[in-house]
Amino acid sequence: MIQHSFNLVSKQDWLNARWGGFKMQLQYLPAINYPGDPMAIPKPMNDEPCPVARSLNLIGDRWSLLIVRDAFDGMRRFGDFQRSLGVARNILSDRLRRLVDAGILAMQDASDGTAYQEYVLTQQGESLFPVMVALRQWGEDHLFEHGERHSLLIDKRTGVPVPRMALHANDGSVISPATTEVQKVM
Repeated sequence: MIQHSFNLVSKQDWLNARWGGFKMQLQYLPAINYPGDPMAIPKPMNDEPCPVARSLNLIGDRWSLLIVRDAFDGMRRFGDFQRSLGVARNILSDRLRRLVDAGILAMQDASDGTAYQEYVLTQQGESLFPVMVALRQWGEDHLFEHGERHSLLIDKRTGVPVPRMALHANDGSVISPATTEVQKVM
């Protein structure tokens, strides 16, 4: 049995732990944001000129995207999100608050007339649907073995799987990375 011991004196030491002479970068996802913590969820980047960076700053962490996924699947209550995701209450509360503050989710009285509050997708939240479909289809293409079982996104009107997404130009041709460029803001 191989035993390794670490004498870690700071978070930076923990992040740069050495194992058998090979430097490893370890993922550290704190539940608490420490002042100056480089891995904490960053503050809003209102001066960031990149739409991807701004979007990821808001919804780019695992829990936020999974909450949005579950909201698209019809979940509305805190307890349902928690059971589905297995996330700690404090993290779920924080992510739900951020999504409400950002206008992606809204809180409303429970639809069954009970005293509970529900979280529902706003129009802005529903506009994330193509993003979720793109992530799903990318995952299907790259993270599952051929023939491996996984959930399917079905068109309720037809009962068949949702077709593959593709970006099209005004002339109907498919747009690819090779046919696009980002024009940087000066």
